[in-house]
Amino acid sequence: MKVAFITRSTLYKVPGGDTEQIVQTAKCLAEIGTKADIRLTDEQINYRNYDLLHFFNIIRPSDILYHATKSNKPFVISPNLIDYSEYDKKQRRGISGLIFQFFSADTNEYLKTLSRWLLNKDVLKSKSYVRMGHKRSIREILKKTSLVLPNSNSEQAFLKRTYDVERPYYVVPNGINTNLFVPNGPLLKDNNLVVCAARIEGLKNQLNLIRALNNSPFTVLIVGEAAPNQNKYYKKCREIAAHNIIFSGRLAQKELVAFYRRAKVHVLPSWFETCGLSTLEAAAMGCNVVITDKGYTREYFGDDAFYCDPSDPASILNAVKQASKSDCHKELQKKILNNYTWQRAAAVTLKAYKKIIAD
Repeated sequence: MKVAFITRSTLYKVPGGDTEQIVQTAKCLAEIGTKADIRLTDEQINYRNYDLLHFFNIIRPSDILYHATKSNKPFVISPNLIDYSEYDKKQRRGISGLIFQFFSADTNEYLKTLSRWLLNKDVLKSKSYVRMGHKRSIREILKKTSLVLPNSNSEQAFLKRTYDVERPYYVVPNGINTNLFVPNGPLLKDNNLVVCAARIEGLKNQLNLIRALNNSPFTVLIVGEAAPNQNKYYKKCREIAAHNIIFSGRLAQKELVAFYRRAKVHVLPSWFETCGLSTLEAAAMGCNVVITDKGYTREYFGDDAFYCDPSDPASILNAVKQASKSDCHKELQKKILNNYTWQRAAAVTLKAYKKIIAD
């Protein structure tokens, strides 16, 4: 079996959690005998070379509509469905922040897509998207897909509730790279070392994290670089940061391992998270994790995480304090190593492919 992973044109230029998901899933599929080629949406693709197509990021429906229609191949989709609405309405600044107050989440995503296209910051593969709009485009995709592959039952419920389309699905969990994020030997934790590993942008909410932990006893290592169009946000983070806030820039995952070994706490106070890959990785390395209460996080972390309200710096500080004082949650560590690996994600994905081919 041969599959085409078709994904956003900026997958490598603007790496994110989906980059790790796609690269690692393709690698682990190859290990179990299934070839998955990663193809960017702006490439020319010979669809005849593939048995089926696998799309990612349903909030970018223009990418999907073009290839799904042109190929006439069966396809599955990993939705990676993020709800930006609370961030857009409560935290986004500037002209866009004012405009987004008045529209629905889908309308705002439509405006963002057209803006990226008009400013030559991204491609717009399907011109029918302009006519159909964002929500209708997503509904059309869902109606035609053979299977949906959400990362959690919570994501599937949100997808169905938002777009009112019933489709068969397999939950494919996010995972960790078990070649890196496995605690070998004793972990010497520094109770006052806090790591936040994420692209620096408004959605990830580093600004409120800094406000929460400025001039505290904690040393806070912020790992990541500014997202595109987020340089003003990054500059603001740097401007307000006290002496105990350290910006490392982006680190390779191999470099992150050493910090996860030492840090007692990893924090990701985002306005929305599907799960937070860096949170999974840090927890596997024995960190206590502070995570947003917005999104699908509770399905992954249950009662073994410390939850915070991203809008409230006091809530973030309190959660970090609790996490730093508590014993490491070894049950969460075991749960991740047993259930949330890219090998398991690939195995479930292959099961879904076989069902489609058999049908």
